[in-house]
Amino acid sequence: MAKAKETVSRTLIVALVLSIVFSVVVSTAAVMLKPAQVKNQSLDIKTNILSAAGMLPAGASAEQIEELFSRFDVRLVDLDTGEYVEPSAVGVEDPMKFDMYKAASDPKLSTSIPASEDVAGIKRRPNIAKVYTLTENGKLKRVVLPVHGYGLWSTLYGFISLEGDLNTIEGLGFYSHAETPGLGGEVDNPRWKQQWVGKKVYEDDMTKPQIRLVKGGVDANAPDKEHKVDALSGATLTSRGVEHLINYWLGERGYATFLQKLRQGEV
Repeated sequence: MAKAKETVSRTLIVALVLSIVFSVVVSTAAVMLKPAQVKNQSLDIKTNILSAAGMLPAGASAEQIEELFSRFDVRLVDLDTGEYVEPSAVGVEDPMKFDMYKAASDPKLSTSIPASEDVAGIKRRPNIAKVYTLTENGKLKRVVLPVHGYGLWSTLYGFISLEGDLNTIEGLGFYSHAETPGLGGEVDNPRWKQQWVGKKVYEDDMTKPQIRLVKGGVDANAPDKEHKVDALSGATLTSRGVEHLINYWLGERGYATFLQKLRQGEV
């Protein structure tokens, strides 16, 4: 009986020691890998921004991505006023470190959206957003804006890039979603994304976005075809979600005030 008790005690001690050792190993590995994970996440975001802007070369190296992205100015914008704000206003030194999606969950840093206005299905909108502008020889060439909204199964997170006129779409891409592969997941299809290039967001008044996704395809003779894109086949709700999120974020509750001030040279 004594030997049995001794065996059980030893087993428990060994199990405890191994648990402690493995916990230390896992914790140490997590700490050591954290900088690499953060760097990879940052590189992934930069890659997606460049892709939306049509600036990502095939097979680009990390060094090329960093060099191309360095041409952008990263700023924070108050969505209500359309004015730039300093990073210190949201407790960061580097605007790249500001997480607008985390801010959206903080009542102090975000605004609740009434259900009647929440066409994008996001519930709360951050008060401050991050924008990426590229200027060459004193002339604005493009601006890349983060966008997100609900599709069929998930929230789609991505970027839309506008040319210097702040009306012509240069590209659109989503870097995170869980839509159905082969249906709503076709938002990742390069051929579908190519349809967005050259489309116009606004009409002459440059205030209310006019983007529409058309079930069955856009009629080549439609008078307003510059605002229309083919809907995703078999993915009505995902298509509707994309349409709604684009129009929301480029509307008055999103970036419209900022874009108007940028267009007029007021920021």
